[in-house]
Amino acid sequence: MEPPKGFRASLLQFFIFLPYFIGLLFLGFIKGIVLCPLVCLVVTIGNSAVILSLLPVHFVWTFYSIVRAKQIGQILKFFLCLCLPAVIILWLVLGILASVLGGALYGFFSPIFATFDAVGEGKPYPFFHCFYDGTWSTVKRSFTVVRDFKDVCFHSYFSLMDELRICCPDQKHYEIRLLQLPGAVIVSALGILVDLPLITLVAICKSPYMLFKGWHRLFHDLIGREGPFLETMCVPIAGLVILLWPLAVVGAILGSVVSSIFLGAYAGVVSYQESSFYYGLCFVVASVSIYDEYSTDILDMPEGSWFPRPKYRENETESTAFSGPIPRLGSVKNTASTREGSVKVPMIDIKPLDLLDGLFVECRKFGDALASKGLINSKDIEDARSSKGSQVISIGLPAYGLLYEILRSVKANTTGLLLSDGVTELTTKNRPKDAFFDWFLHPLLILKEQMKATNLSEEEEEYLGRLVLLYGDPERLKNSYADSASPTLTERKRAELDAFARRIQGLTKTVSRYPTFRRHFVCLVKKLSEDLDLNHDGSVKEEGSITEAPAPLRYFRGFSVRVKDRSEEKGVSMDPIKKRGRVFQEVCISFNHAWDIWWMF
Repeated sequence: MEPPKGFRASLLQFFIFLPYFIGLLFLGFIKGIVLCPLVCLVVTIGNSAVILSLLPVHFVWTFYSIVRAKQIGQILKFFLCLCLPAVIILWLVLGILASVLGGALYGFFSPIFATFDAVGEGKPYPFFHCFYDGTWSTVKRSFTVVRDFKDVCFHSYFSLMDELRICCPDQKHYEIRLLQLPGAVIVSALGILVDLPLITLVAICKSPYMLFKGWHRLFHDLIGREGPFLETMCVPIAGLVILLWPLAVVGAILGSVVSSIFLGAYAGVVSYQESSFYYGLCFVVASVSIYDEYSTDILDMPEGSWFPRPKYRENETESTAFSGPIPRLGSVKNTASTREGSVKVPMIDIKPLDLLDGLFVECRKFGDALASKGLINSKDIEDARSSKGSQVISIGLPAYGLLYEILRSVKANTTGLLLSDGVTELTTKNRPKDAFFDWFLHPLLILKEQMKATNLSEEEEEYLGRLVLLYGDPERLKNSYADSASPTLTERKRAELDAFARRIQGLTKTVSRYPTFRRHFVCLVKKLSEDLDLNHDGSVKEEGSITEAPAPLRYFRGFSVRVKDRSEEKGVSMDPIKKRGRVFQEVCISFNHAWDIWWMF
């Protein structure tokens, strides 16, 4: 559908669209009001149960990990142990309150957005889907939210604690300077007292400009069919943004108020780092100017600030986190300057979940190939299920996939990372807009450039892949070359490859703490177990010889892997008594799985 040309046609299209939009909004509000209590109840009860059940474990294990950490000094350990009860209580209160608020907001807004998305261009049966979409899917995703939260509180937490207790040679030793603490605490308190009212005042004064500037931009795009209104399927959702824009302005003000607390408290960090009470006070004054310049750049207002900005670092450089005007990809100024280009060339928007899905698809392909070579065995899968022992599947296999994605990009001579489809390139421009995604992308790009400069041969790439996969196990690495000769490497080259392997494994371990990683990882282990079991000697067990559930049907950490009946696949008839036994076994397995899910929540 082409956008209307001319002002009259655009205005007529707008008035025709308005009743249609109001009807969808009313329907979405009804679904949101109905589902909001249910979704809020599910998320609140599920997350609160996870928090309360793991609270004693978190307290004891955090205390134990802090005491056993070798890179933390004795004075800092004592200080952290004193603050630990307050942190645990704060985690309990904020976790439950955030679950209530997040569940209510998600349960209300998710059906509304799903209602508008259901009538997008190219969607089949829009009348049915505008009623159905966002109902059952929202309820299911609320359970997924609880599951991901449980994975973060359990698997990601213990991964962080294990890393805290394990001291690597290249890690720094952290200690606290007692003489600097009183001054830092005083400066932090002064920073909060000064920055909180001033930044709040600045945000309130700029909020009318943000409100009318945003409305002007959105209405201009709506009439001219530009920006978010360029695609027909985006028009209803973008129209909803016009109505909800005042809420976005209120949220920006509240976010500024909250950020002013942390920005003011950071003055104590500056005072401690610079060992100077004076520099901490300078940052208290400069932080208001920093916020003013940042908000000015976002709103495309005239550059500069009326507030003073004294020097707060002894050796201040231009690349510090709080120096100079901060250009943003999402600022109004940058968006306006690239609008014409965005109409002609659509920007590829890559989402973090899509990247994670692509990574695990690659992991399964590599897993099948490596299992056929004998580099991955059933014991590795059993260890991955129990989260104990070998980390070949949990860390090595995803790291192996990241390594070959980097090598693929090096061979294609791309500026970014070339994804598995061989066409899409992940760069700093089309990366996901999440700020923490930079923690993963920039190290990978740096690592790509370093590998490109190293100019690895095929034998060295193969050796590096096995080194990454086997997680540095020297015995298994040596046995993997039993049928072929291992490459002859100099000491320098071996050290370079070991450094590359450690960095890729470290990045993979960081990615493994992402909330949805564990859920994708469980599916990967299921599929690898099924493939390995189906390809294992190809024989079919006699039904009468089964005395217990086979290994893929055993339960490990709340999930199971089901294997299809091979005799039915091959068309072999089954005795009725044995068939009833098989049905009973499947019912028992389903009951156990439902019991595990109920116990998890």
